[in-house]
Amino acid sequence: MFIDRAIIEVRSGKGGNGRIAFRRERSRPKGGPSGGNGGHGGNVFLRCSSKVGTLVNFKHSKTFIALDGENGDIKDMYGRAAPDIYVDLPIGTVVFLEENHQFVCDLDEEGKTVLICKGGRGGRGNAAFKSNRNKTPKIAENGLPGEKKRLILELKLLADVGIIGFPSVGKSTFINLVSNVKAEIGDYDFTTIVPNLGVAYLKDGSSFVLADMPGLIKGAHLGKGLGLMFLRHIERTKVLIHMVDMSGIRDPYEAYCDIRNELKEYGMHLIDRPEVIVASKMDEDGAVERLNKFKKQVKKEVIPISCLTNDNLDLVLYKCKDLLETAITYPVYEEKDEEVVYNAKEESEQIFYIEKEKEHTFVIKGERVLRTYSLINISTDEGMMRLITYLNKIGVDAELKKMNAQDGDIVKIADFEFEYFE
Repeated sequence: MFIDRAIIEVRSGKGGNGRIAFRRERSRPKGGPSGGNGGHGGNVFLRCSSKVGTLVNFKHSKTFIALDGENGDIKDMYGRAAPDIYVDLPIGTVVFLEENHQFVCDLDEEGKTVLICKGGRGGRGNAAFKSNRNKTPKIAENGLPGEKKRLILELKLLADVGIIGFPSVGKSTFINLVSNVKAEIGDYDFTTIVPNLGVAYLKDGSSFVLADMPGLIKGAHLGKGLGLMFLRHIERTKVLIHMVDMSGIRDPYEAYCDIRNELKEYGMHLIDRPEVIVASKMDEDGAVERLNKFKKQVKKEVIPISCLTNDNLDLVLYKCKDLLETAITYPVYEEKDEEVVYNAKEESEQIFYIEKEKEHTFVIKGERVLRTYSLINISTDEGMMRLITYLNKIGVDAELKKMNAQDGDIVKIADFEFEYFE
């Protein structure tokens, strides 16, 4: 089964919590703090692999979760770091974030590996907080949470040349004759419902990868027929073979213009790719007359072929070879999909912000403040004091005063809430 689009969820592991512990040994009556650090949570990587042909494996297995790091232990023992997990994807897979369709990566080379979700750092145990001023710290850090992302996977076949045209113009017959593909052939529209990929070998010993695309129709860029499902595969190609039927079923020039318009409307520079215009089914009655008229209308070079007599098949292949030598490789994502570059200085200026959820209830929000909160272990008195000190230091108390918070109002941060008193 050929599956070329899937949505998966990936989650990295949480870091292990640091331990609060003290040594109690006969030989060391004042052993001091001995709580170890937590282990690092497992990372999630996407890996490009030739062993995977389609995205069919992700039709049912849609969630990939790395393990959490182990908690720190007594006697300064660190928690075990969780193993990383690797999600193998076919060569040619392009990855986007589901929430905003932001481009993430293009897995176009064997073995290419991308860190998609970073595991949380392990929290420090109380041994790490020992100092000359505090020799018996009773505080430790929690491990940082892992990341969670939903991804859109789109497989875009790696082919040098793509064959396009209306249904039943002879694309599958052509690729069967010039490559090792055995594509299904039938006298009905949409015989080809999945792309066929093959290698065309030329008589001079050179070769290139050829892809037979399912037939396009007018409105394909809007999803009509099989358009949107397979137009994406043409994005990888450098050269297009535009096959036009000369049997008289439809007007050749109108058919040519309709397909060119679909390429233009779809975008992704498809209209800019060099094309080899091929007039197919030249063995049909009246094909020569229709070809002559078509040449005058299109005003471009047209190569007539017949898959019945194998006329000019090599000429088409050598024309593609010549164009490939100077063809441009276009990116498989639009400029608007590129990664967003933000100003780190601007982000650092706002550590937190407060929203009034309802009367007498305030919520502290902000990526940085929530990150620091997740590190603090508030199960001990010292941990609670550390949180309060941190919130006062960054100006939470002053901001609450500006918002006219009253004694007894509820203040929330993540899953923790407390009463405000001036």
